[in-house]
Amino acid sequence: MNLIFLGPPGAGKGTLAVKAVEILNIPHISTGAIFRSAIADQSPLGRKVKAIIDAGKLVDDETTIELVKERLAGEDVAKGYILDGFPRTIAQAEALASFSKTDAAVNFDIPDSSILERLGGRRVCRKCGRNFHVIFNNTKKEGVCDYCGGEIYTRDDDKPEAVQKRLEVYRVQTAPLIEFYRNKGILLDVDARPGVDEVVENFKRALAGG
Repeated sequence: MNLIFLGPPGAGKGTLAVKAVEILNIPHISTGAIFRSAIADQSPLGRKVKAIIDAGKLVDDETTIELVKERLAGEDVAKGYILDGFPRTIAQAEALASFSKTDAAVNFDIPDSSILERLGGRRVCRKCGRNFHVIFNNTKKEGVCDYCGGEIYTRDDDKPEAVQKRLEVYRVQTAPLIEFYRNKGILLDVDARPGVDEVVENFKRALAGG
């Protein structure tokens, strides 16, 4: 099953993807991971991505599409995949359709007010990258990761003014994808407001057609 995860920053796509991998036994593929892997491999595309990122620019559509196409040719995606962070635009969605069939686009639906609450309280481990939350999932010891003992911090893009800007960008660039996939009859809406376990059940029901 080939899935695309849609939803604004803070909707919990990454957290749900981890659960979905366990349920469906297919890989979770994020554009960030693709970029990091390409850079580490020092492939021609990887060197190009590194140069773009080092210059403080966004990776262009053409390069991103080529990297995704290359990744989806991997043996581990034979049974399907979960794409997170791609496509971000209609142009990317149309390009994806030219080399891979999407079975469903899962839209994790959540209001901006809930996102501001979630991201405002999010904390990240500098060492292992685990996510925590001061309200929903705090660390046992203040400022220290439960898993590796690393330092917990607030990312700059989780600060209120940055979150608002990210939401504005999402609404302009990515939200049109919701209608794009709805018009194709493959959009699944999932209420992302509750806790993780309930959202997982909502996700299962949506996949089952409920």
